[in-house]
Amino acid sequence: MDTTKDTILITGGGSGIGRAFAEALHAKGAKVIIAGRREAALAEVTAANPGMAYAVLNVADAADIKAFATRIVAKHPALNVVVNNAGIMKVEDLSGGAFDLDLVDDTIATNLLGTIRLTAALLPHLLAQPSATVVTVSSGLAFVPMAATPTYNATKAAIHSWSQSLRHQLKDSSVKVVEWAPPAVATDLMPGHAQNPNSMPLADFTSESLALFEAGHDEVLVERVKFLSGAERRGEYDQVFGMLNGAH
Repeated sequence: MDTTKDTILITGGGSGIGRAFAEALHAKGAKVIIAGRREAALAEVTAANPGMAYAVLNVADAADIKAFATRIVAKHPALNVVVNNAGIMKVEDLSGGAFDLDLVDDTIATNLLGTIRLTAALLPHLLAQPSATVVTVSSGLAFVPMAATPTYNATKAAIHSWSQSLRHQLKDSSVKVVEWAPPAVATDLMPGHAQNPNSMPLADFTSESLALFEAGHDEVLVERVKFLSGAERRGEYDQVFGMLNGAH
C-alpha cells in the first residue's frame, strides 16, 4: 500500500478505527472514500476532512453491495485499495438456551458476508490495477474468543482463515491481501470500550497500524494484540482464554 498515492475505500469509515484510519491516510495524501450506513456520520467526517469523499453502503445487503460497487468504480476509477472495516459486536447470553437469531444473522451478514461480497464485487476491478490491496479486518478475538460475544468471534475467526486462502490464491496477481487484527481499542464498538483502561488508545493504534501497513506486512498486528494472536504458538492458549474470560 502506498499511503501517499492510493485511492482507498474504507467501509465503516464514519466512526471508530475506520474514521481514524481514513483521516490518517487522508493526511498522508491518499484519496480516501469512506462508506457506511449512516449518511449523517459520513458527511460529518468528510466535512472535517476536505477532499475526502463518501458513499452510503449497507454491507449487510447483498444487492446494495453490487449496485454500490458499480457506482464506486465508475466514480473513482483509480480505486485500488479496499479496507473491509465495517463490523458489529454484540453480547449474546446463550446459557439459558435462547438465541437471538436476528442478531446472529446481522452479525454474520455484516462482518463475514459483507467482506466476502464486497471483495467479490470489486476484485475484477482490483485485478486490473497495476497494484492493489484487499484489507480484511479480523480481531484478536479470532485467535482466542471472548465467550460473551460468540458470533462476533466466529465471524472474525472465519475472516482470518478466509484471508489466508485468498492471499494464497492471489499470490501471483497484482492484488495483495492484508489482514488487520485489532486488539480492544478505545472506540464505541461495544459499550464501555472507549472508557476501558485496558483498551488501546485509538491514536496509538492508528499510528502503529499505519506504520505496519507502510512496511508491507501481510498481517497487521500491533504489539498489544500479540498477547491473543500468539497465544497458541506460545503454548499459552488455555491461560489466555482463562484470563480473557474470567476463569479461575
